[in-house]
Amino acid sequence: MTLYDIPLRTLSGEPTTLGELRGKALLIVNVASKCGLTNQYTGLEALQERYAARGFSVVGFPCNQFGGQEPGSAEEIQTFCSTSYGVTFPMMAKIEVNGPDRHPLYTELVATADAEGEAGDIQWNFEKFLLDPAGKPVARFRPATTPEDDAVVGAIEAVLPA
Repeated sequence: MTLYDIPLRTLSGEPTTLGELRGKALLIVNVASKCGLTNQYTGLEALQERYAARGFSVVGFPCNQFGGQEPGSAEEIQTFCSTSYGVTFPMMAKIEVNGPDRHPLYTELVATADAEGEAGDIQWNFEKFLLDPAGKPVARFRPATTPEDDAVVGAIEAVLPA
C-alpha cells in the first residue's frame, strides 16, 4: 500500500484517496479555523494558485486536536475556508493526526523528519508535508514555517512535475 491508496473522505463526506492527485506534488497540511496560524490559509491558497498549472496541489486536513481550534462541522469549515480565504484546494474530512486514533495517512507521514532531523508527532496546526509526484514524502515543515517561506517554495519548485 502507498500513500495514494489510503482511504480518505472529502470534506463533503465522499470517499477518495490521494491517488486522485497522483502525479502531482502535494503539500499535505493539518488545518484549523480558529488558530493563531489560521492566516496561513492565505499563503497556502497563494501556493495553490501559483503552482496548480504546473502539477501541484495543497490538500487540507482539518483537525480539532490542538486547543479545540477546529470545532466546526464540515459545512462550517467549508464556508469559513471559501468565504474567509477563497480556498480552492481540496479539503478532506476532519481527522486526528496524533494519538491512538491517528489517521493512517498521518501514521505514515509522521515518520518523515523535518530539516533538523526530527520525526514524530505533529506539533500543532499547519504542519506541512511535501510529497513528490510519485507520492513519496520529501520534506516536513513545522507549523511556524509559513507557506511563503523560501524553504517551502524552494522544496515545491524542486519537485514540480511540469
